[in-house]
Amino acid sequence: MHKKQCKLLGRYMVADPEICHGKPTFLGTRIMVTQVLKQVAKGMSWDAITAEWRGTVTKDAIAEAVELAQRTFDHAAEYALASQPA
Repeated sequence: MHKKQCKLLGRYMVADPEICHGKPTFLGTRIMVTQVLKQVAKGMSWDAITAEWRGTVTKDAIAEAVELAQRTFDHAAEYALASQPA
């Protein structure tokens, strides 16, 4: 049987099928990238986020996650549904 591979998503993020069902996490942790992005979206300071995760998620890691999310949405229109709201 073919084992799914771990995928590096950047310097600080990884998608490993053995960790959190393959959802993107910060390297060496079980902290999901979406958890931190939700904190950013709520207006939490990056210092507070880093403190909450006891330094395991650095400001550089947060910046990389935000950058990846931004790049994802740069291409979101390509995947949007063709229907327009009424």
